[in-house]
Amino acid sequence: MNRRLFLKKSMAAAGIWMGPGLMVSSCSRNLHSELMGQDPIPAGMGQAAWNILYYASLAPSGHNSQPWFVEIVNETEWIIGSDAKRWLTVVDGSNREVLLSLGAFMENLVQAAGAVGFHADVQVIAQDPFDSRIARVNLTRSVPADIPLDRLVKRRTIKRHLLPGELKSADVASFSKAAGGHLYYFPRGSSHSDHMAKEAVANFEGQFKNEQAMEEAAKWTRLSDRDARKFRDGLTTDGMEITGISGWVVRNFMDSQDVMGETFRQKGIEKVKKQAGEGSGWLVMNSDGTSVRDLLECGRR
Repeated sequence: MNRRLFLKKSMAAAGIWMGPGLMVSSCSRNLHSELMGQDPIPAGMGQAAWNILYYASLAPSGHNSQPWFVEIVNETEWIIGSDAKRWLTVVDGSNREVLLSLGAFMENLVQAAGAVGFHADVQVIAQDPFDSRIARVNLTRSVPADIPLDRLVKRRTIKRHLLPGELKSADVASFSKAAGGHLYYFPRGSSHSDHMAKEAVANFEGQFKNEQAMEEAAKWTRLSDRDARKFRDGLTTDGMEITGISGWVVRNFMDSQDVMGETFRQKGIEKVKKQAGEGSGWLVMNSDGTSVRDLLECGRR
């Protein structure tokens, strides 16, 4: 057994899921900030347009697949598209999650446009979840709005060490108002909350036991820093909160095929069960229906 294989087998099983661990100097890094840096502005595109698209691209998406593209018709007219090469055909066969992600992309774009002095009018043009052209954006000059775009940069999906205290009624009411009454809160310990936790675990168990779903996840897994820099998408160790010594082991001695292994799956299920039991309950967002427009609007909310 060579050194690499020995370390992979002996350290991975014991170390990947050891929790936060100790962050030693040799493991410290800030790849997240590095990957968030802006690329050079393409020829023919102004700084304002590039800034808008940069912030739009920070929207969340399933497996961080980033299933969007933007066609620049001219300086003030853009088409937001759905990139079929980035669809998750196994776990999202109906493109429901794709449309939610595109909605989030659209809302980021609208917020960023407002901050840099443009009003973005978004018109949905898609009729089918599998259409490639989703929405038309028309930009007009306006007074810059006071919108804290740094919050889009800082947004993260945090899944561990959530506080158990019930959310304040005033905060829930504020969230619900911002969501147009489409948001519901089920406090921890309630029957609804317990049901959500149970179903969330069952959903993950189903995915971990589905060979095709795991193959799809492996395709989007970027365990090494090299792959994270190369693709700038997918499931990274930072995104999965595998940090410290554990993160160093995974980044250096594991690859996407290890995702298919029984140890990874079992430890993943155990982790989800623990996560589902944390926090102050569940916030649930719903939509008016299941049309393309309904799901895009839900994503925007």
